Amino acid sequence: MPLVEVDTNLPASRVPAGLEKRLCAATAAILGKPEDRVNVTVRPGLAMAVNGSPEPCAQLLISSIAVVGTAEENRAHSARFFEFLTKELDLGQDRIIIRFFPLEPWQIGKNGTVMTFL
Repeated sequence: MPLVEVDTNLPASRVPAGLEKRLCAATAAILGKPEDRVNVTVRPGLAMAVNGSPEPCAQLLISSIAVVGTAEENRAHSARFFEFLTKELDLGQDRIIIRFFPLEPWQIGKNGTVMTFL
């Protein structure tokens, strides 16, 4: 169950309509998870700085069970997420930061329980 968050200082008017749906599909393809288990949040218009600069930027946070736990996995994921975000947000790679958070099934609650028991 990937949880994906995009924080950006781009105004909402510069964030392409439907980004959250396309990011769901891209995340499913990149991480090899079913699209109906991907959760995406897009937060535009934030006060942010990347590399010390408040120029247009974005930060992607990816939390998931079993697929973001190694440097090798994240290197491959990173390349594909950077390709997606640079095209969608019209930002250079130097203006985007990606953070990966491996999760355990007991750390995600759903349907009145945790993923361990689903």
